[in-house]
Amino acid sequence: MRKPEGVNNRHLDAAWTYHNSTKHSYENVRAGGHTLDWANQPLPYKIYSSLDPLALPGDLSFPRMAALDAIAAVGTEAASSVPDLPALAGLLYLSGGITKRLRISGGAMDFRAAACTGALYHIEMYPICGDLPDLAAGVYHFGVHDFALRQLRAGDYRPALVRASGAEPSIASAPLIVILTTTFWRNAWKYRARAYRHAFWDSGTILANFLAAAAAYGLPAGIVCGFADAEVNRLLDLETAREVAVALVAVGPDGASSSAAVPEIAPLGLPTVPLSASAVDYPAIRAMHEVSSLDSGDAVVTWRAPATVPAAREIGPPRGRIVPLRPLTDAGLPRDRLSRVIVRRGSSRRFLREAISFAHLSTMFDRATRGIPADFL
Repeated sequence: MRKPEGVNNRHLDAAWTYHNSTKHSYENVRAGGHTLDWANQPLPYKIYSSLDPLALPGDLSFPRMAALDAIAAVGTEAASSVPDLPALAGLLYLSGGITKRLRISGGAMDFRAAACTGALYHIEMYPICGDLPDLAAGVYHFGVHDFALRQLRAGDYRPALVRASGAEPSIASAPLIVILTTTFWRNAWKYRARAYRHAFWDSGTILANFLAAAAAYGLPAGIVCGFADAEVNRLLDLETAREVAVALVAVGPDGASSSAAVPEIAPLGLPTVPLSASAVDYPAIRAMHEVSSLDSGDAVVTWRAPATVPAAREIGPPRGRIVPLRPLTDAGLPRDRLSRVIVRRGSSRRFLREAISFAHLSTMFDRATRGIPADFL
């Protein structure tokens, strides 16, 4: 499916077609007949086989900020601006790193800092930076399997992202930008065409950790989802039938907008370890991505224009009884550090078999709804 002429990223019929064809019902789940081909399960890592690793610091020193404070601080003015290599390592570890290793029959299974549908970990992370303390300017890939970076391109390629994002201010002034991608087959092995939905669920769990960790480090960070897809994918040299960019995170700013010329972006052709013996293609995923992509920085600017939302008087007053929240006071708040909470929680969930108190529920709403910096809000 090609993007219809003149639609400019707003082909709602295509979105509804994909939504309705991939939603669950009792009948289609029971009658699906899909079984997992365990012998062909994809590798949960992208591994560049010809690039030398740049090891990230292993003796990480995490901020002492409490988890609830970090969540509430997302989007507030930060004290510092330029991350160094230890801070970048901490951000990557707390958002996408391996935090637990479970020994199982015949080997081990790695669990990561953020949850992912099916524990299939199809989201990759690519830091792009100017010269940082202890890290030269370049385009890098975060190798989760060995906690290392690999340089795909040397030099400052941030101007390419400024152009692709329609000169989004947070991108233009960021010393560090992290690109998140999804690898279709790694999730589609289990979820088939539905996997494109999970690209945004699973990148969202990583982004939630990333924003909270950035707040704890005193680094401003914001999500950017408006960008010219082909330009960003070309920068990473992605094979777009298999992997595409889904979000950018601007980390900074350093106070100076980049006005440098966009460097030439030549193909790389870097070999990677095959994910599995064979991959099944689901055209519905590629079709949905195609019709929802943006073509240029100018298209991004149009997309980012303020949306028309109903005024409060059109929505009407709330109905029913209003129950004021009663969050815990500062004296009663749990003070567990963010890093300890993330490592303890990991990508799995364990729940107490008891009712939650209204004070705890109120605290969750209070801390989690203070807003996030993003270009789509």
